[in-house]
Amino acid sequence: MKTVSLTDEEMIRQYLTEQPNQCFEALYKRYVARVYHRCLFMTKDAQTAQDFTHDIFMKAFSKLDHFQQRSSFATWLTSIAHNYCSDQLRLAKRLHTTSLEDGMDLSESRESGLGEEQLDRVHRAMSGLSASEQLLLRQKYEQGLSIEELAGLYQIKVSAIKMRLKRSRDKIERLYSQSHT
Repeated sequence: MKTVSLTDEEMIRQYLTEQPNQCFEALYKRYVARVYHRCLFMTKDAQTAQDFTHDIFMKAFSKLDHFQQRSSFATWLTSIAHNYCSDQLRLAKRLHTTSLEDGMDLSESRESGLGEEQLDRVHRAMSGLSASEQLLLRQKYEQGLSIEELAGLYQIKVSAIKMRLKRSRDKIERLYSQSHT
């Protein structure tokens, strides 16, 4: 396969269905540095940028058949990278957790209100949810999938995803409150 002389769009049209691995490999080689530098610029952390770069390419390649060429492939990929990094950084701020490896011992966690008892209550509340409710919450809040991505994944309307998320959040909140009494 002579991919060097082909534009990204020509390569996708000609080789995506016949030789997807070669198509992905060629696009990866062309853009891995650009995506990594975008991630590094946004995260300011080399390891996180590397992880995000991998995730972005996995996401882009899984959606490559949806690429509609309204813009160049490079623009489309850069947009995915920017949105993914923004979503992950926003999620990290919202969840703002500190691991024990970062020097926080249990006595500090108790003082800050994040003791073992509360963690146990959270785990019990999560276990009170159905497997599908747990999965949806984890996809949204741990994996950082957008509501639109979830709607596409579940093949239902955005409004249905929003309602399922609200019901699951309400249920976990109720279960958490009940575990305290």
